[in-house]
Amino acid sequence: MVTGSCFLKSSGNLLYAIHEDIFIRTSVLNLFYSSMAFWRLVSTIANKNNPNPNSTLCFFRTFSTSFLITKTPKSQTKKRKKKESARTKQVQPESERIQHFENILHRDNRFRFFLKTKDFLSKQPQQVLRLDDAGKLYRELGFPRGRKVLKYIQRHPLVFQTYRHSNDKIWFGFTDFMERFLEEEERIMDQMEKERIDVVRKLLMMSANKRIPLSKIYHCRSLFGIPEDFRDRVRNYPEYFNTVVEEDGKRVLELVKWDQKLAVSALEREFMVDEDRAKKAFQFKVKYGKFLDLGEQDERKLNLLNTLPLVSPYSDGSRLDLWTLEAEKYRVGVIHEFLSLTLEKRASIHHIVEFKEELSLTKHTYAMLLKQQRSFYLAGTEMNWVVFLKDAYGEDGVLIHKDPLVVFNEKLCEFADKQKLEIE
Repeated sequence: MVTGSCFLKSSGNLLYAIHEDIFIRTSVLNLFYSSMAFWRLVSTIANKNNPNPNSTLCFFRTFSTSFLITKTPKSQTKKRKKKESARTKQVQPESERIQHFENILHRDNRFRFFLKTKDFLSKQPQQVLRLDDAGKLYRELGFPRGRKVLKYIQRHPLVFQTYRHSNDKIWFGFTDFMERFLEEEERIMDQMEKERIDVVRKLLMMSANKRIPLSKIYHCRSLFGIPEDFRDRVRNYPEYFNTVVEEDGKRVLELVKWDQKLAVSALEREFMVDEDRAKKAFQFKVKYGKFLDLGEQDERKLNLLNTLPLVSPYSDGSRLDLWTLEAEKYRVGVIHEFLSLTLEKRASIHHIVEFKEELSLTKHTYAMLLKQQRSFYLAGTEMNWVVFLKDAYGEDGVLIHKDPLVVFNEKLCEFADKQKLEIE
């Protein structure tokens, strides 16, 4: 009797479960068919109001599906590396950097405020400047915008000094020791005047029309060691220069007479001393040469035949077809000669762009220099790079031949970096 009642009880539970399952399935089907009937009704109304039946699909797209989780959670997504901008991306990868050239740029950044402030202050009538005015001249003095200029002045106590004027305003100027350095610098400028005149003559001989605006030479005067008053000194050399004032008031310096003795590049002079070394200064590979299946030695000879002869930087590059091999040889030679005329055998992108028209350069100068790694080394960032003439430096990163003004500048920076005067 007990067994029968248990059997009936289990059978009742089974029937109840089956009934419940059928009820759920029926409810789901009814809901599905009801929704289908609703959307058919909506579609019919939409087609009646719109003569274009294909636009019904646009009607359904208006319904939001934002409640559906379709995006991968942030914790599971791979973080993409941001593309480094040209402002911060280094020209050379870390494995290929020549550290002594990079260190020169770090030194320039360290003494930027001192050198720019020295030049700006020396041009003032009394060689003094009010501190309130100096705080607004961050570009001219070479310190970051928003920083206090007094902090940078105090870094060089042997060079700059501050004092309070009778009107209770703070001013700053040079110390007595610094004024002695300025007098020495002026003596060096006077002694080297003839050499600087020849540098300007060679620049004019390389230029397209044998003329350069005086403002460009003045802007790059520190690059070539040209004195501040050069625009007045050229009047003493009428046999070399002629100053023309154009309609817009621009003063342009023109070459009066061509001197063939000066029209010899630094690379040509080196060719006389070491022919093999001069031949290896540049490399212009034969286009599609890798498909010729040549041996290493044969490929080197073929590239040398393509490289030589070089084009003199004192030829007229403006007449060459812009994208020919001969034109590229000319532009590479012009940059080489331009750097050889500078004090430290290097120049920044801003200096080179300044003479872009005169030297017949293109916007592809950066890429062109990167291909000539035997002679040039580019340091800094892709937007603000500096090109060095490698042969002018020794293995220790020191200039092989130093101009007297370079020696003076090194001594001046060493003095400016001290906090106390050492008395022997």
